[in-house]
Amino acid sequence: MGRFEGRVALLTGASRGIGFAVARRLVAEGAQVVLTGRKQDALDTAVKELGDAASAVAGRADDSEHRAQVFAHLAERHGRLDHLVNNAGINPAYGPIAEVDPSAARKILEVNVLATLEWTKAAVAAGLTRSVVNLASVAGLGASPGIAVYGISKAAVINLTMQLAWELAPGIRVNAVAPAVIKTAFARPLYEGREEEASAAYPLRRLGEIDDVAGPVAFLLSDDAAWITGETLVIDGGSSIRPLA
Repeated sequence: MGRFEGRVALLTGASRGIGFAVARRLVAEGAQVVLTGRKQDALDTAVKELGDAASAVAGRADDSEHRAQVFAHLAERHGRLDHLVNNAGINPAYGPIAEVDPSAARKILEVNVLATLEWTKAAVAAGLTRSVVNLASVAGLGASPGIAVYGISKAAVINLTMQLAWELAPGIRVNAVAPAVIKTAFARPLYEGREEEASAAYPLRRLGEIDDVAGPVAFLLSDDAAWITGETLVIDGGSSIRPLA
């Protein structure tokens, strides 16, 4: 039996990229999954690939009505919820932080931070039983030139993870992962046209793949991590161990 046999997981922003890779991993280990995302056609494609173990509800992560629809769907289809993966995130602003439009900064914080909190609160109210994993980023661990507001939002997610872990213990564990550059459409502006140069910054000499994140997320959700909560697992190909001089 797989680690997630008989369990139900909800994943936000999971029609493609890291979210989809996590969903695929959970299904391979026995889970039933409910996916969310903005685009119905992308979700339909994801569900078709995952098979009968998957279903989906389209909508914006920061839309309270969408959240209500998702939890109504969960109640009707499964009647339970064991795991939550807060993967939805945006970054519509690139450049110096002083030049970021306040409306863009506000939207980043609403989706990346406040929606993560709201999904978790709603999941707990719906009877979440086991664990949460939030998607943070190495951008939240230090200065992140060009994507500063995104970095600020992910720093907030890391702290939010600790706060939730403290308040929801002992019944529910809450952890996060902080990937470096993963080869997704979301991160393409960070490496497109210069992948070899970007890879050289990592001791493992390559950028991350979506499955490099899916495995650690599955571990943190599973009972193999039963005595781990409030932690942020850095997934960065060794970049954080570079010598200072």
